[in-house]
Amino acid sequence: MKLRTGLVSGDRHVSVAEHDERVRRAAVGFTGLGIGVGDCVALLLRNDFAFIEATSAAQRLGAYAVPINWHFKAEEIRYILEDCDARALVVHADLIAGLADAVPAGVSVLVVETPPEIIAAYRIAPDLARPAPGATVWEAFLEAQDPALAAPPRSSESMIYTSGTTGRPKAVRRQLPTAEQAAKVIAMRTAIYGLEPGMRTAVSAPLYHSAPNSYGMNASRQGGLLMLLPRFDPEQVLAMIEQERLTHMFMVPTMFVRLTKLPPEVKARYDISSMRFIIHAGAPCPPDVKEAMIAWFGPIVHEFYGGTESGPAAYCTPQEWLAHRGTVGRAIDEATIEVITDDGRKAGVGETGEIFMRIHYYPDFTYHNQDEKRREIDRDGLITCGDVGYFDEDGFLYICDRKRDMVIVGGVNVYPAEIEAALAAMPGVRDCAVFGIPDAEYGEALIALVQPFAEGSLTAEAVRAYLKSRIADYKVPRRIEFRAELPREDSGKIFKRVLREPYWRDARRAI
Repeated sequence: MKLRTGLVSGDRHVSVAEHDERVRRAAVGFTGLGIGVGDCVALLLRNDFAFIEATSAAQRLGAYAVPINWHFKAEEIRYILEDCDARALVVHADLIAGLADAVPAGVSVLVVETPPEIIAAYRIAPDLARPAPGATVWEAFLEAQDPALAAPPRSSESMIYTSGTTGRPKAVRRQLPTAEQAAKVIAMRTAIYGLEPGMRTAVSAPLYHSAPNSYGMNASRQGGLLMLLPRFDPEQVLAMIEQERLTHMFMVPTMFVRLTKLPPEVKARYDISSMRFIIHAGAPCPPDVKEAMIAWFGPIVHEFYGGTESGPAAYCTPQEWLAHRGTVGRAIDEATIEVITDDGRKAGVGETGEIFMRIHYYPDFTYHNQDEKRREIDRDGLITCGDVGYFDEDGFLYICDRKRDMVIVGGVNVYPAEIEAALAAMPGVRDCAVFGIPDAEYGEALIALVQPFAEGSLTAEAVRAYLKSRIADYKVPRRIEFRAELPREDSGKIFKRVLREPYWRDARRAI
């Protein structure tokens, strides 16, 4: 059976040649709207062809594609459109409803009909999926352009707004690369993502996030297959691997957890032998979960560490990880990573501190309209994403937790990520979050919020007993509470700020 190439989503398919033509048409159309080098094209889209097309077209012009988290409310969307001075907004039809006041004057709005697979995945009313009368429709916009008029391609990056867990989202605006920088970045991403001509991959993580965005855009240029899935479903992913003979995947650790907790008979039902390369990032991965993935898929599970600001500064092969269990890797070529203690010195082997890093050929960045925030994370040219970690004697880096998530219990530093990793491996646990809450005696105490697979299937006593068999007693949370669901970003990061707020509301302090 001949395998199809190009872009696939649901029952829709465009070939490699058709996709290239659509990108050139979009670039010509954007030029006609006055969009050029350094301008911004905002995207309020789920995982769809138009996302790849509009991003590729903007980058071809040297403009910035600005993905917007489609979960945002109208006020948040307006803030981003105004902050980046967007020249155009490409938006799914169902998402534009109710946003009339959120789109500043002068922004060209291009409406994409919401496709059937997204309607089904998110239970969208079909009448909302159709563009309103009088709207400029993406398909008609493309058809009106002559692809032969497309200018030679330039090079640019997406401008990603960070999560905003400590306030308003900040846009990471990277300088346009020189030819030498662009070549080195392409080579680096090719190695880390495992890119190869003809690769067959799928992306289910939201493309508005930095890592899946970078992976998806680079994968779309390999002449193979890129499947766009509206959301992650573990059994569906296994079915797609078998059906489309997928070879590569980008995932986040929560996807690993959901895959490994599938029943054995479901895992055995699908042929995954075509898979050659899995890359993961985005959040700490519980070691037991990663071991289970490697045992199942084989030694093809790679990892990188970095942030939107830094890029993937550390990388780890499966063989390196098995020899250094729990590591996120070593610094890649031409990158510097340092661990700095609270008193400002370089940490010794095994000593924890804040992680600072820099890929020296990666184009520098600023936070758009917030340059002072950029200076706050800089130390002698290295930048931090706010993580705490340490090096082993072989130079492998280990992440303890986010610095702001560290809990001080009776004067002792405790990292919730370690407890969460242990708890994630407990049978019956679907999801969990650990953080500090006010305590009159110790200053802070640990609480674990646990989402079980079945209501009433776990007890606090059972959770404590399990944790005491895996971690030191002082790290076992004093309080265990159960939740029907825990809020996570689509990137896999838990919304701890939302979870903490009720416990700290009356504490007269934030930590």
